[in-house]
Amino acid sequence: MADVKITVIDKIAKQELQRQYGVMDFKDGDDTTCDRFKIGDTFTYGDGDIVPSGFCAWAWADIHRDVVALKNGANFRSKKQEGTQIACCTDGFRPVFFKIERI
Repeated sequence: MADVKITVIDKIAKQELQRQYGVMDFKDGDDTTCDRFKIGDTFTYGDGDIVPSGFCAWAWADIHRDVVALKNGANFRSKKQEGTQIACCTDGFRPVFFKIERI
């Protein structure tokens, strides 16, 4: 089985939803994206790993099935490059997007 590389490729903040439904106190112009990851962060998932070191457990729960599928040789037909997948965590206020690739 191959190792899998996970790269943070984007983060967004749904400030209108945060204001309406969230408890975050912020001012206009504040960065309310996820503070756990930075764009460009990379993680490797290899044999024996449970969760890559430093990875958010909630995000891991959301992308784990795609990581395992790629690790075991799957390809996703909707992707231009074999052995890759784009996935995101399900945080409705501040999702993070990941490129997952078999290496």
